Amino acid sequence: MAIPASEGDDEPGTPSTVQRFIDETPRWRDGTPAVAGGMTSMQGRIWWLASAGKFFEGLIVFLIGVALPLITAYWSLSAVETGLLTAAPLAGIMVGATALGGLSDRFGRRQMFLIEMVLFTVFLLGATVAPGFAVFLVCLFGMGTALGCDYPTAHAMISETQSTAGRGRLVLSAFAFQAVGAVAGTLVGVAILSTTDSLDSWRLMFGVVVVPAALVAVGRLFIVQSPHWLANVGRHAEAEVELRKLLDRTPQYPSVVTLSADRGADEAETKDVRALFAAPWRRSTILASVPWFLRDLSTYGIGIFTPTIIATTLGNVASSGSSSSAIIHKDLLGAKGAALIDVFLLVGILVAIVLVNRWGRMRLQMLGFLGCATGLAIAASSTLAHGSVQTVLVFAGFILFQFMTNLGPNSMTYVVAGEVFPTALRGTGAGMAASIAKSGAVLTSFLFPILLVTWGTGAVLAILVGTSLLGALITWLFRIETTGRSVEEVDSMYEEHPEQAEPAQR
Repeated sequence: MAIPASEGDDEPGTPSTVQRFIDETPRWRDGTPAVAGGMTSMQGRIWWLASAGKFFEGLIVFLIGVALPLITAYWSLSAVETGLLTAAPLAGIMVGATALGGLSDRFGRRQMFLIEMVLFTVFLLGATVAPGFAVFLVCLFGMGTALGCDYPTAHAMISETQSTAGRGRLVLSAFAFQAVGAVAGTLVGVAILSTTDSLDSWRLMFGVVVVPAALVAVGRLFIVQSPHWLANVGRHAEAEVELRKLLDRTPQYPSVVTLSADRGADEAETKDVRALFAAPWRRSTILASVPWFLRDLSTYGIGIFTPTIIATTLGNVASSGSSSSAIIHKDLLGAKGAALIDVFLLVGILVAIVLVNRWGRMRLQMLGFLGCATGLAIAASSTLAHGSVQTVLVFAGFILFQFMTNLGPNSMTYVVAGEVFPTALRGTGAGMAASIAKSGAVLTSFLFPILLVTWGTGAVLAILVGTSLLGALITWLFRIETTGRSVEEVDSMYEEHPEQAEPAQR
């Protein structure tokens, strides 16, 4: 029979905490770890459904970049209207992360995890059949609002249902699907542009995503509620039931789940959102929000407008090309270049998954910011070159940027935002961090089409070099290393010295 590796002397039914039950690895009599100690089917289901949300975010945001020239020509949009179009989904994320994501602290993770995907599917369908620009804009904002809720909720669903040892890798693996979605978005655009000469082919680009999104919404009906959240709000009996469902495996282990008294009563005092801006959690709020804001200034601006920047810099956009076929041809050239570069988003996140527990969150975040600054500087220098040298500099700079952003700040800011707040404030804190971050994304996505025309590519990229360097500095000054800390250890991170704003560094 199996006994828990972490508490071999405990009798069956001995009360324990949610995380200790999740972290336990059953062993056979000879000490060999049992297969049952791996991820259960329910844990795997939650991970896949959370990964799907990040996939859709990457796909939609980067698909807009491919579809942008077609939509602009289809409705004859001005530069300001184009800026509104690219900013709308990001503005929605900014609103949804706090307005909806914070509700997961009050009503539960599972409820918001389901509602957000239903909303996303409805607005996605609306965008596909939108009769005019105004309706399309509203639908983009609605999709963004749903995806914004997914930032804190999906992270909480993973981190509160997985083992401490595997949490960082699993959160990052799910986040990697944002990069998969980005590549998929550009490839979908390339595939459709290669087979059509119609300006309204952008509708098909959005339409092919509707059915997969609906299937994910249905899948989210069949998952458990977060046992951590239930225990934290004092619903112990329900937490035990959901924990048994979460850890259902063959052979069954543990056979009996009995939770010890939790810290729900103590945590009730920190549920007020004002706690995020007071010691000791103010430091967590700064670390989770400011570097993420600085990262989004460059990541979304570069990500959405990569096709345009490549086409413009390499001379693919000729002023005489105004017919539908010419617009589609130019868009296809830029999309192919973006697809090649976006592959390195996936490479970066894969390397981050390998290194996250070895190097730690903070080291990777700082290294990534410095690498982003280097890549953007190389890309900016391309505006001073010509011919093949210019081509090499453009692609080398953007490839390095995409790789380093997902190795460091793009992935680590997401992980850290969901790890540095207590359970009672996890949804609200991570949601607020995402909202602050997306204000940076909205700012650059709106201003990029204007600044690229008025200031030029080189000047815009040079500014983003500075914001990346600032991101590395802020990370260093306010660093909190959560590698190896359990969810329950984060809850009590400041207990020993509550008057201090800085926890012991690991």
